Amino acid sequence: MDIAGILHQFERATGKFERAAVEAAVAQREEITPELLCILEDAVNRAPQLDAEGDYMAHLYAMFLLAQFRETRAYPLMVRFASLPGGLLDSLWGDFITEGLCPVLASVCDGELAGIQSLIENEAIDEWVRGAALGSLVTLVAARQKSRDEIVDYFAGLFRGKLVRNWSHVWDALVSYSSELYPAELLDDIERAYEEGLVDPSYIGFDDVKRDLAMGKDRILARLADNPNRRLVEDTVAEMGWWACFQEDSPNPVKTTAPVSAYSSLTPAAPSSQVSAAGTHPPYRKAMPKTGRNEPCPCGSGKKYKKCCGA
Repeated sequence: MDIAGILHQFERATGKFERAAVEAAVAQREEITPELLCILEDAVNRAPQLDAEGDYMAHLYAMFLLAQFRETRAYPLMVRFASLPGGLLDSLWGDFITEGLCPVLASVCDGELAGIQSLIENEAIDEWVRGAALGSLVTLVAARQKSRDEIVDYFAGLFRGKLVRNWSHVWDALVSYSSELYPAELLDDIERAYEEGLVDPSYIGFDDVKRDLAMGKDRILARLADNPNRRLVEDTVAEMGWWACFQEDSPNPVKTTAPVSAYSSLTPAAPSSQVSAAGTHPPYRKAMPKTGRNEPCPCGSGKKYKKCCGA
């Protein structure tokens, strides 16, 4: 398959994962990388127009492939993309925000943190993007590109003044990811955050943090090293091929004849090995029509989607 054919296969959502095109892209990495960068830059520049089209898909293939290629030129483009308004990203990215952004950022940054930190510290950025950016730092520790102490020191700065002290998902994520790194040095900061109502205890409770502390540093860091959700992107087929929107029995198949979101059934069913940010197994995620993050969770828990299956 030539480059033009690959790009054509990537462009529109059809309900089918373009495995052959992805494999051809990997085989022609040098030739296709500039084209993938152009796709990413074009998506940033024309995001509202592409969103209106409803079935554009090329940017998702491009982001994962560039991450697999460790393409550092994608890093500033990813930061720009992630800085777009949350509603636009929710439509263009769907659950990529919570499922893919973290490993993609970690895979293209080459250990350079300024762009990721700019997302985390900017209160105007979507809170779920900021949470994913925090997760990318933990992924860099798991990948041994950054030391645990460096990221814990940065987290301490967030607790102690770099974040506005109003509740948002960012605080939930900060506590959860701190716990993944062994929270001893941050325990007082974490306790204060709970006391001030900055952390949702239904997302991660203070008892969960203390339980991680009691496990000991070596066990916690060994758990991090073994966590399949703290991996750089190695295989685009493995990352995308199992998405619910590509399954024949998906209840929300993509129809290219109508301007529907290509990502309404993106969230995959969690495999038994999947581990949540707090180190526990998440509930099975049933593929279903897109649920707004502030809407009641369709699982029937009574919680908002963003605090339950959408966490």
